[in-house]
Amino acid sequence: ALRWEDVDLANGLIRVERAYDEKARVEVVPKSRAGRRTVPIVGALRDELTAHKARQGRSAGLVFGSTAETPIVSSNVWRRAQVAWKRAGLDPIGLHEARHTFASVLIAAGVNAKAITTYMGHASIQTTYDLYGKLMPGSEAEATALADAYLSRSDTRSRLKQLRDG
Repeated sequence: ALRWEDVDLANGLIRVERAYDEKARVEVVPKSRAGRRTVPIVGALRDELTAHKARQGRSAGLVFGSTAETPIVSSNVWRRAQVAWKRAGLDPIGLHEARHTFASVLIAAGVNAKAITTYMGHASIQTTYDLYGKLMPGSEAEATALADAYLSRSDTRSRLKQLRDG
């Protein structure tokens, strides 16, 4: 249910405002408040969306639709994707796997967990940790180094002294 008015190519953002219920064949609001969100567009996708918009020749309506107001049937999307994957020499994945891949790439790139929670539409950061925590970097040595660096800063030392001296 992504519409061009929700795609900000200039600033590299997509606003998720609605979903599509294929059985009922209607646009619906996301399942939760967290489901309405703004997601960054990576450069390669921005280039593809820009080219897609130029090919479509319209600046309003559905980004991926048979027409500006008619969504593409999911089986047609799957068929087209199969051809593209085969042409690229890739194994096919579904939308769920694509979501996990997006989250994994964000984690590997060092994006903070709160931002990932927002981008994924999770209501709680705990959900993000439960699903992706095993992928998040961190070790005792890294935690110690970060804590030592923080505690050795002069502003931190003076604040700790104030707390200690009351």
